[in-house]
Amino acid sequence: MPDAVVIGAGPNGLVAANVLADAGWDVLVLEAQDVPGGAVRSDRGVHPDFVSDTCSAFYPLGVASPTMQALELERYGLRWRHAPAVLAHPLSDGRCAVLERDPHRTAAGLDALSPGDGDAWLRLYGQWQLLSDDLLRALFTPFPPVRSGLALAAKLRTAGGLRLMRFLTLPVRRLGEEEFTGEGGRLLFAGSALHTDLFPDSPGSAAFGWILTMLGQQFGWPAPAGGAGELTKALVRRLEERGGKVQCSTPVTSVIVREGRALGVRTADGEAVRALRGVFADVPATSLYGGLVGWEHLPARLRDDMRRFQWDAPAFKVDWALSGPIPWTSQEASRAGTVHVADSVNSMTEYNSQIVTGQVPDDPFLLLGQMTTTDDTRSPAGTESAWAYTHVPHRTTGDRGPDGITGVWDERDEQAMADRVEAIVERRAPGFRRRILERRILSPRTLEQHNASLVGGSINGGTSNIHQQLVFRPVPGTGRPETPVRGLYLASSSVHPGGGVHGACGSNAARAALRADGALRRHLLHPVLSAAQRMLAQPRN
Repeated sequence: MPDAVVIGAGPNGLVAANVLADAGWDVLVLEAQDVPGGAVRSDRGVHPDFVSDTCSAFYPLGVASPTMQALELERYGLRWRHAPAVLAHPLSDGRCAVLERDPHRTAAGLDALSPGDGDAWLRLYGQWQLLSDDLLRALFTPFPPVRSGLALAAKLRTAGGLRLMRFLTLPVRRLGEEEFTGEGGRLLFAGSALHTDLFPDSPGSAAFGWILTMLGQQFGWPAPAGGAGELTKALVRRLEERGGKVQCSTPVTSVIVREGRALGVRTADGEAVRALRGVFADVPATSLYGGLVGWEHLPARLRDDMRRFQWDAPAFKVDWALSGPIPWTSQEASRAGTVHVADSVNSMTEYNSQIVTGQVPDDPFLLLGQMTTTDDTRSPAGTESAWAYTHVPHRTTGDRGPDGITGVWDERDEQAMADRVEAIVERRAPGFRRRILERRILSPRTLEQHNASLVGGSINGGTSNIHQQLVFRPVPGTGRPETPVRGLYLASSSVHPGGGVHGACGSNAARAALRADGALRRHLLHPVLSAAQRMLAQPRN
């Protein structure tokens, strides 16, 4: 009988399991799919000679997160690979903004695009270097981050205090206007902010853009050698070395609750699996509350709060096996692992506006990955394993393009949207389409089929907007992994700090349980210890 049952073998579930196993707990992870990993998997489903990542691909948070660093996954076979350049954004005039591995090279490139922008970049990177250690600890520890928060507050005073706080609340468009005179720096920041579901004009989007670009400048945006699945394999190897077990093809249908406490889970075949010390759910909050745990076990207010839970915009992804590298007009883009494709910050705003009004964008912003450029084990020499994704509405009211895409994501919708994505790449890389050997389409419908946690194709566990961050994630409360059911912990990206492969959601849940278990044991031992102390204090004859 395990001490802990973890529902879901995604990265957060596996990190939670590892942290518990480090503390000596017996851990069983139950996964519905036939392989572990969740959104961190890879396969050869596009072409037998090409490795393709099924969802996430680059992991700046994976190398920067104190949680992931502490696991020392390199000891379990994980190897990181970097492209020659981190990020590129081709400009409409054929030039290119490039985030290089070296900050001075990044600055020199931006200066060539617009004199003075290199100094602005180095100034922003200097702020990051001052704050990054304490900021990352504050972001990835349970809320409120008391110790790291105090250290960060002291650094903030040194870095300009209220001025820096203002900087972090800015829309990324305004940040670009204040700091840069040319398009290059503005596009690097704005495109990075759009890895979330925020607008360039959303308050706080500057913080997301700054953090992600500065992570790229300090750590790069690396990918696991051999595919995303190698990160998952390292987590599983580490867990199994500590006695933990991952059991796949075992969907959990309910959490067993008695007198307000989670006692275990019930699987799809009817088996009851008891957990002696805790149940950890690496599933969306919407699947846990009212799903795995019935409303009769939960406060009435939570039901109303969950009705207001907001998902991030669904993703639409195309994977390609290419006969050669992408022939970018802006040749510097060929060196980057990630390429952002959009004409301007204005076009990014238009794209977001179309999504929130239910329109399928006619010229969507693309995030494109060049995986063989990053890791030469992904495909045969001279070829490229690549992908691009964009976002689409949850509820489609129309199509701003000419194809009449309906949003039901049947084969017709999928083919039309994939053709639209390819046409955008073709405009910036003439001859791209002639290099396509095979393609795979992952629409919102198929993403959820591959991974039930990607509800409706959403990949970040819920919106990144401020009304669903910190103490508001997943609902107004403490921003912590504890749930209204004792012994049950939410360990997915639906809880603070949210989306991204950083492991903090799982680690925070595990540490909350370890603290609670320690407090309970001290409480149970207190009468025994008190009696022993009284006996020792009695005078001897």
